[in-house]
This record gives sequence, C-alpha cells and structure tokens, in this order.
Amino acid sequence: MSAGNELIASGDYIKHHLQNLTYGQFPDGHWGLAHTSAEAKSMGFMALNLDTLSVSFVLGAVFLLLFYRVGRKMVADTTPSNTQNFIESIIDFINENIRGSFNGKNPLVAPLALTVFIWILLMNTMDLVPVDWLPYLAQQIGAFFGADPHHVFFKIVPTTDPNATFGLAIGVFLLVLYYSIKVKGFDGFVAELTLHPFESKNLLLKVLLVPVNFFLEFVSLVAKPVSHSLRLFGNMYAGEMIFILIALLPFWIQWTLSLPWAIFHILIVLLQAFIFMTLVVVYMDMAHDKGH
Repeated sequence: MSAGNELIASGDYIKHHLQNLTYGQFPDGHWGLAHTSAEAKSMGFMALNLDTLSVSFVLGAVFLLLFYRVGRKMVADTTPSNTQNFIESIIDFINENIRGSFNGKNPLVAPLALTVFIWILLMNTMDLVPVDWLPYLAQQIGAFFGADPHHVFFKIVPTTDPNATFGLAIGVFLLVLYYSIKVKGFDGFVAELTLHPFESKNLLLKVLLVPVNFFLEFVSLVAKPVSHSLRLFGNMYAGEMIFILIALLPFWIQWTLSLPWAIFHILIVLLQAFIFMTLVVVYMDMAHDKGH
C-alpha cells in the first residue's frame, strides 16, 4: 500500500470512528439512517444520534438499578456489603462537597449532584473501552440485518457528542433559571440582571447603566451552559481522538502507548465528572443566593 493510500485509509478510519449512528429525515422526506456525515448534516437539528441515546440510556439504567438494589438492602442492624460501603462513600463524598459549596436549602441539590456525577462518570468511562470493540460488534449486527458494515457507525462515548453535553448543561441551566425566579422572585431576578455589577445612587445614572448591566449579566448567564457543556465535550473528545490515533499504530506500539494513556485518562474521566458536578452545585447556589 502506498503512503498516499495509507493516509486515505487512516483518514477514513478516523472519520468512521467520529461519526454517530444518526437517524432522521432526509431532504426528500423519507426517514432512515445516515450513511455519511454529509447525509447526517442534511437531516438537520431534529436528527437522533442513536448510539449516544442508547449508551447513555443503558448506563443511566445501570446506575439507577444498582443504587436501587443497594438501597433496598440497607438495614441498620446488618453488616454492610462492600458494594454498599462503596456507594455510601460516594454519597458521603457528594454530601461533603455540597456542604462546602451550597448554602441554600433545597432537597433536590444532593440527588441532582449525585445523578450528574455518576451518570457522567459512567459515560466518560466508556472512553477506556478499546475503540474498535463495540463499533466492530455494531458492524456485525448491522451486517446480520443486511446493512453495509462500512455504513454502520457507533460512537461509544456519549460525552464526545456535543448534543449530550449540551443537553445536560441546558437541563441544569433551566433548573438554575427556575430556582432563580422562584427564590428571588421575578422582580428580583430581573433586578439581578439589570442593576449589577455597576450601581449608582443617582436615579438617572442607574437607568443609564441598565443596558450595560443587562448586556454583561446576560452574556455571563448564557455563557454558563456553553462553557459547562464544551468543557466536558472538549476534554473527552480529545481523549478519544488520542485513543483513535494510537489504534492506527502498529500493534506492538499500541500497547506501549495505550496503557499509559489509559491510566492517565482515568484521572481525566474522574476529574471531568467532578468538575461538571461541582459547577452544578455552584450554579444552584448562585440561583439561591439572595444577597443582591
């Protein structure tokens, strides 16, 4: 194989691993799976990335089932199992972080932080699965049903899909807006956007500063879900890209590079879940803060 053909093959390999299994409506009106990134783009905003949805749903179900079963078996007079001790340590860790970052009173914050942390951690952990295993399995399943394996895509890390990270961030953002208005009142929420950070006791100057304050506060408000989602997406996407590039190397080099990177990536997987969870708690605390 020539160097040019190797470059093309490598490019196709990378594109294949970065393409979602997308289902949607084509411009001519019929519905189906996209065979190329151009077809996926033509489906528009309402297309569904089936791999992201299926993997995140399965991981969410595993999380709920595990915690539900352990919770049902918790009895004060019995010796806790290793699994119960592990889950209780996670809950204590979440509660400790909430006590240090959240000053309001809201019973939703702790379950929200726990759910966000565990769910994102599970989704991030999929990045440690060898990049070819599940996509290859998806291709074999597609071939069994008569599909062209080359056109069967499967991205196994939901957090490398900006649709997933933006969905999580926007959900948190809506909660922040809801509690900001509920706790401070609509008038208080509007005042927070228009009377800060620049203040004046002069009524005329205060009115003149309203547009400036609103612009600054609105940009800051909208930037929260954008930065919240892109931070998680960018770090996980970069990590997955490195795994894909390592997979293009000769077999004997792959293990010498993939193992150290996987060990280091465990820190990234944990850190990104923790940062996302911490920002959720901080944003909820800001929503409950009536200091202004």
